[in-house]
Amino acid sequence: MNAIMFFIQQPNIEKKMEEAPDSAYEIGVVIGSYLPFVVLVIIAYIIYNYNKKRRDSE
Repeated sequence: MNAIMFFIQQPNIEKKMEEAPDSAYEIGVVIGSYLPFVVLVIIAYIIYNYNKKRRDSE
C-alpha cells in the first residue's frame, strides 16, 4: 500500500520547471528532488563501512 502511495504522490518535476517564476525556484526544485536520494546513499555507505570494519576486527 505504501509503494502505491509513493508513486501517486510523486511530483511532476517537468511541470514545476515550466511554471517556475525564476531560475532560483528551478534550482530549489532540483535540489529538493535529489537531496533525499543523496542522503540515503550516504547513510547506506556509512552503515556499510561500519559493518565492514566491525566484521574485519572480529
